[in-house]
Amino acid sequence: MKQIRLLAQYYVDLMVKLGLVRFSLLLASALVVLAMIVQMAVTMVLRGEVESIDVVRSIFFGLLITPWAVYFLSVVVEQLEASRQRLSRLVDKLEEMRNRDLQLNAQLQNNIAQLNQEMADREKAEEARRGAMEKLTEEMARREQAQVELEQSSSLLRSFLDASPDLVYYRNENKEFSGCNRATELLTGKSEKQLVGLTPREVYSPEIAEKVIETDEKVFRHNVSLTYEQWLEYPDGRKACFELRKVPFYDRIDKRHGLMGFGRDITERKRYQDALESASREKTTFISTISHELRTPLNGIVGLSRILLDTQLTQEQHNYLKTIHVSAVTLGYIFNDIIEMDKLERRKVRLDNQPLDFTDFLMDLENLSGLLVQPKGLKLVMAPHQPLPRAIIADGTRLRQILWNLIGNAVKFTRQGEIVIRIWREQQGRLCFDVQDSGIGIPEEEQEKIFAMYYQVKGQHGGKPAPGTGIGLAVSKRLAQAMGGDITVKSQPGQGSCFTLSIVAPEMAQVQEQAEDEEAMPLPALNVLLVEDIELNVLVARSVLEKLGSTVEVAMTGKDALAMFDPDEFDLVLLDIQLPDMTGLDIASQLKSRYQVRHMPPLIALTANVLKDKKEYLAAGMDDVLSKPLEVAALTHVIKTFWDHADSAAVVTPAEQAAVDKNRQVLVDTAMLEQYLELVGPSLITQSLAMFEKMMPGYLAILDSNITARDRQGIVEEGHKIKGAAESVGLRHLQQLAQQIQSPELPAWWDNVQEWIDELKHEWRHDVQTLRDWVQHAEKK
Repeated sequence: MKQIRLLAQYYVDLMVKLGLVRFSLLLASALVVLAMIVQMAVTMVLRGEVESIDVVRSIFFGLLITPWAVYFLSVVVEQLEASRQRLSRLVDKLEEMRNRDLQLNAQLQNNIAQLNQEMADREKAEEARRGAMEKLTEEMARREQAQVELEQSSSLLRSFLDASPDLVYYRNENKEFSGCNRATELLTGKSEKQLVGLTPREVYSPEIAEKVIETDEKVFRHNVSLTYEQWLEYPDGRKACFELRKVPFYDRIDKRHGLMGFGRDITERKRYQDALESASREKTTFISTISHELRTPLNGIVGLSRILLDTQLTQEQHNYLKTIHVSAVTLGYIFNDIIEMDKLERRKVRLDNQPLDFTDFLMDLENLSGLLVQPKGLKLVMAPHQPLPRAIIADGTRLRQILWNLIGNAVKFTRQGEIVIRIWREQQGRLCFDVQDSGIGIPEEEQEKIFAMYYQVKGQHGGKPAPGTGIGLAVSKRLAQAMGGDITVKSQPGQGSCFTLSIVAPEMAQVQEQAEDEEAMPLPALNVLLVEDIELNVLVARSVLEKLGSTVEVAMTGKDALAMFDPDEFDLVLLDIQLPDMTGLDIASQLKSRYQVRHMPPLIALTANVLKDKKEYLAAGMDDVLSKPLEVAALTHVIKTFWDHADSAAVVTPAEQAAVDKNRQVLVDTAMLEQYLELVGPSLITQSLAMFEKMMPGYLAILDSNITARDRQGIVEEGHKIKGAAESVGLRHLQQLAQQIQSPELPAWWDNVQEWIDELKHEWRHDVQTLRDWVQHAEKK
């Protein structure tokens, strides 16, 4: 059947391919041939031969049936073609349906896959949910445990705070108490529940509350911590000093909720500090007293021995007197070491850099050193390396003290040989000194120790310390460092030592001819009023002054000095600071007040108290300062400073008048005040000065609290206020002090600010009085 279908399909395809005409011709030919073959085959079988008629009949038969066959086949073909087309369309529909079915199957598979994925996701989500639930359960358990632990910690912290003797409290933004510990409850006499919601004014006395609120406002205003000291009172009336610290309190988002306060009872510490301060004051008083008492006999020994050395003596007497003189000078330098040590401890050392004749300085050094080495038979070699400056700017007293220490040590540790002193100059104004000896030397392990306070080098025999104070090198090194240099040592045991001193000493330009002219000029003959209560000092000072060509009148008390003084009679007044009835500063103040409108001779302080600086005497009304024992060079320098030695009776020059008035100009801004006087008169200055006097105690109280609290910003702010107030009334000295207080960028500011504040507290009333006297004097004009 399949082959018939294939054959029929073959015919249909052939008919479609050849077309109906050609296919009919081909079919007719095929039928004719088939009819001929069949006719011939039948005839052959039946008759045994084939005739031509048979062929014709076959052809005719073939031609006869051909149309019918063609028709039949064409109908069949058409039917088949129609069936094929229907089948084709059906196949197409089936194919389309099959494609749709495939698409649906694919979509179904996709949906199934998505469903499977969703089911898997849901299973995972379910698993995650179960895990989250487990974690949540664990977190809840942990939180419960943490809550229990927090409650335990809170209880422990509360117990700890209540057991602490320190105050612990906190206040909100409205300055109301929000909580406290047991110590605060005991201080205030109120429980925590009673304190909550109360302000400091409702808890403390008005004086204490003002301070508490003031410091609270500083914390809130600047958002910084604050530490200060304050005396608080217990309900039973007992008072205690607390070191209070306040810090702002913030939450997690940095929002401030108030402040926390802590307080420690430091009453015992304050008592201990007071005891230390009292001991320090007693120590300073003791050193000041010793300074005066020891310098008095030392003044006599040094002065009289110097005078006696110029008299006719035998060689033996001259040698003995030289030894006495050198011993007294040595004692003076040892005493200076002690004084400098106290100054270093209190940071009171200030260099007094002045023009110094370096040539004369080296000559004096050589002479004194020569006297020092003579008793031991040592050789002194001065080896200056030229060029050296003729004059320098330096503190000659302290430079001499340092070199004397080094030379004294070299002589002390040298039994035989020589002492070599080399001097040379380096760049940038640096002077260097080598002091080399041929003594016992210093072991290497002790070379750094010798500059420590009270350390003494052990001798070679028995290991005993060498004689001496043990402070000279320590003080000398610190002084050298203060002068911009240092002291170093190189030494080997048995081969001597070499100490090298370096300082910064700029060269001062001088005209040699002018210096020679000044040296050639005689000093003027002055009429000097010497106010001194110790006869030995009177004898020495009178001898020195008369030797310089001056006449001397002596007053033993302040009362006598005030009675004897006449500004037209005396050219110079030497005032001892410590007198039986008053101080030299008091005398100077009364004289300046009494003779305001007249020219005053220079008032020179004579003091053995080297604890004070020269600036303090100048600020107190003196024109200059001379230390005891009185030195000829220093006195000569003062005379040259204030007088034209070519003519002592000359008219007062502007420079001399400036020297007389320089103290007042240091304290007050006279130029500005004179402009005020011209514009508005003295009343405005008087009113401003009265207001300044009223405000200063408050300023100083706040400054004290800030320095106690170590509040740098608070100190600067108050210093700025005082500077502005002092500037507005022309108090130049106070303005400069306040400028230092308000300048924390200054070197060692924190180490010195307490000293500046103390000086401000000590000097402000004196400066105000000086300004008031100036105003009264201006009104009289």
